[in-house]
Amino acid sequence: MPAPSTAADADDTANARKQNASGRSRAGGPSPSAGLMWAILGLVLVADALDMIDSTVTQIAAPTIVRDIGGGESLIKWLGSAYALAMGVLLVIGGRLGDRFGQRRLFLIGMSGFTLASAVCGVAPDPALLVVARAVQGAFGALLIPQGMAIMTKTFPREMLGKAFGLFGPLLGLSSVGGPVLAGFLINADIGGWSWRPIFLINVVLGTVGTALAVRLLPRGDRDREVVLDGAGAALLAATMFGLLFGLIEGSSNGWGALPVTALLLGAVCFALFARRQTTAADPLIKATLLRNRGFTSGLVVGLLYFAVTSGLVYVMSLFMQQALHKSAGATSLGLLPLTLGIIAAAGGGMALGPKLGRRLVVVGMALTLAGGGWTLALVAARGTGVGLWQLAPAVFVVGLGMGACFGTIFDIALGDIGAAEAGSASGSLSAVQQLSNAIGSAVVTTVYFHSGAAGHAMTVSLVTVLAITALCLPFVRLLPERAPAEAGHGH
Repeated sequence: MPAPSTAADADDTANARKQNASGRSRAGGPSPSAGLMWAILGLVLVADALDMIDSTVTQIAAPTIVRDIGGGESLIKWLGSAYALAMGVLLVIGGRLGDRFGQRRLFLIGMSGFTLASAVCGVAPDPALLVVARAVQGAFGALLIPQGMAIMTKTFPREMLGKAFGLFGPLLGLSSVGGPVLAGFLINADIGGWSWRPIFLINVVLGTVGTALAVRLLPRGDRDREVVLDGAGAALLAATMFGLLFGLIEGSSNGWGALPVTALLLGAVCFALFARRQTTAADPLIKATLLRNRGFTSGLVVGLLYFAVTSGLVYVMSLFMQQALHKSAGATSLGLLPLTLGIIAAAGGGMALGPKLGRRLVVVGMALTLAGGGWTLALVAARGTGVGLWQLAPAVFVVGLGMGACFGTIFDIALGDIGAAEAGSASGSLSAVQQLSNAIGSAVVTTVYFHSGAAGHAMTVSLVTVLAITALCLPFVRLLPERAPAEAGHGH
């Protein structure tokens, strides 16, 4: 959401502020024409919207996909986790790859790969290929997303950057609404008898057009061969997250045999090796000084826990509406619409209130999450599977308000005590944690849901879990810096 996405984002944003007032780009050449800048901005927004939509479409589509090609609980958990896992791991180095090999080149590779992976998702005949294709989608998305922002911050004059950054929050909010709503209506429309498949195949059209426009519009930038990539650190992080997620999903779905336990142990070992690597590598993914910064590490903890449980909550609410309340995919997308409208409303208000309230806005957001979640819990506990979508709508809207108040604010505040030299590494780490928390949350909270008995009771237990972990976050908020940096909130 509104936190910066990658190391490249933060580094380039900082450098963009240093442009002179003559309208020349950071590289020293003339800035693109106004028309070309707006065209580049539109292309970057489309790329970001594709990522946001594809990260949310399976929240609605998962039950329909499972009914069509099988896969059961494991597929439901992996559909979102595979995408977020690959995205989160590669976001750490996506910006640096762009710096080393050129943002234009990486943008084209990312968009083309994302488009091809979407095509494979759309025609996948079995769960295994679909999960692999979702992971490939996330991987190419991680290469794509950092480059557009970096190109903008290198070539746009300062006044244009301010306007551009202001569009990202509302657009991504609309995309978070559009993903589930689009999925619901496409499934209900059953275009050509293809059921859920058009939710991925539509990317083929958008991605092909986006690639063609990128070839024509994006400027050729300089490469920096001196940029160092910590491949070993990235590999250890990937092994850590895959081991932990695979162990959790496999164990909760098929029993805690030798395979899931071994995967969890290997994940833990790889995490220890990754942590050691960060203290010994010449150019680590996460600078050691960051981990000694109390405000930053508190932001990591709060962000990881909060984003995980709220991501998981959205997933199980979709499952509850479809499987327990027997609503169609289209009706479920409308049932979740109050949530995303609440996110948009609070995110917009947070842009104005954030500088005044600072970290207190996070407390307000979590209080709203607790209030809305408690209200939802009371309705489900009282009415069970007899509760209606209209009865849930006000409570779901309040949950959305809480999420919207926290989404952009937590990570912006966490950067409040970070120096300029560490901003890139900090920003990339926080954004990667947000993606990884989405993967963890969708796996953990759906595991709780599927293993808590009848649907009404399962939803109750899931809500209690979300509320308890949200409450656990509150003491850590007071450890965050008082305020965000003066010019935070530009990324996504």
